[in-house]
Amino acid sequence: MANARIGAALLGGLALLGIGPGTPAEELLDGADARTLAATCTGCHGSDGASAGPAVPSIGGMDPPYFIDVMEGFRSGAVYGTIMGRIAKGYSHVEIERMAGYFHDLPFVPAAQGFDPALAKTGQQLHANYCERCHNEGGTVLEIGPYYVLAGQWATYLRDTLEDFRDGRRLLDKKMERKLDRLLEREGEAGLEALLAYYASQQ
Repeated sequence: MANARIGAALLGGLALLGIGPGTPAEELLDGADARTLAATCTGCHGSDGASAGPAVPSIGGMDPPYFIDVMEGFRSGAVYGTIMGRIAKGYSHVEIERMAGYFHDLPFVPAAQGFDPALAKTGQQLHANYCERCHNEGGTVLEIGPYYVLAGQWATYLRDTLEDFRDGRRLLDKKMERKLDRLLEREGEAGLEALLAYYASQQ
């Protein structure tokens, strides 16, 4: 009888933790909850995923599939990163999924950054011409699939990431590659800077 009571209490405790008979073994080994895991990101990505530094992206509100894909890419080496490749290796897939859900539930906080209003106005038209069909609503969502917020993101980070794409350090979607090539062919680097100014203006 005592053993039965102990067993029932143990099962009840596990149920409170969200652990049931069908819980994968990997998840049983990953004891940290989402908030604890996410706390390790605040040193670079800011409190609640709102980055305070222009070279580091804000990740609050990020689409979970995008977060998972990028983190798994960092972990495997498929996605280029100066630091994240080493950091991502410290997490399991289950932990990455937990962090993805945690950051998705936080609001995206636009970066307070300077921009040239005239350049931003030009960039708004360029966005409409080259980017809006996929990055809808001024760069706040992506039409299909995992998305990443452009509007209000740090311009420095976006510029660095585009450089990684252009130099082949990160894979670029074929459709985006064609659009980017067309923008640069017609507008040059100034066009790209205008586009970044437009995203920076959305605060």
